[in-house]
Amino acid sequence: MSDYKIKHNPYKIVSMFEECIADYTGAPYALSIDSCTNALFLTCKYFEVNDVIIPSKTYLSVPQSIMQAGGNVLFDESMNDWTGAYQLKPYPIWDSAKRLTSDMYIPGSYMCLSFHIKKTLKIGKGGMVLTDDKEFVDWFRRARYEGRGWQTFYKDDNIKTMGWNMYMTPQEAAHGLCLLQNYPLHVPDLEEENGYLDLRRFDLFSDCKTI
Repeated sequence: MSDYKIKHNPYKIVSMFEECIADYTGAPYALSIDSCTNALFLTCKYFEVNDVIIPSKTYLSVPQSIMQAGGNVLFDESMNDWTGAYQLKPYPIWDSAKRLTSDMYIPGSYMCLSFHIKKTLKIGKGGMVLTDDKEFVDWFRRARYEGRGWQTFYKDDNIKTMGWNMYMTPQEAAHGLCLLQNYPLHVPDLEEENGYLDLRRFDLFSDCKTI
């Protein structure tokens, strides 16, 4: 077995991509993950959400993330005219899958981004959470990586907390970094072609209340 130790940890490029997204959006921290859906899920887990109010017209995985995190979904029709981003009320969590533009960060918030192939930064799949909460940063970095320390071999680590396999790969980060090089400074919110379905039509959400 080779004793060779690679000179550059490939996961460094993930940190580089995070730093660039933070700088572009005006957020103190940007935390990468494998999808916006999982960004919402982990952020909801962190807050141990209870009742969460969202539009009834949004993407399918948003209420699923809330429910999987232990929360209850409440639909609010008055929020259905949202563009770009909306808050998962009353928590400072934002579904920002349709927005990626300069200086977009809202202080005190946890803004979840999407880099899906249908979004403006088309990595293929991936996401981030923008935040200014250092305690959340430390928790999230381990939560997305099976409880492991970021850029640490687990044989050299001590796993103390539960985690999930939701990290962004170096390949995705490298692609994002390349695309970001020529990304515009001001980018309009994306619109959903033909609009979102009203999720109350699905049996899965039949027990969710409308307020």
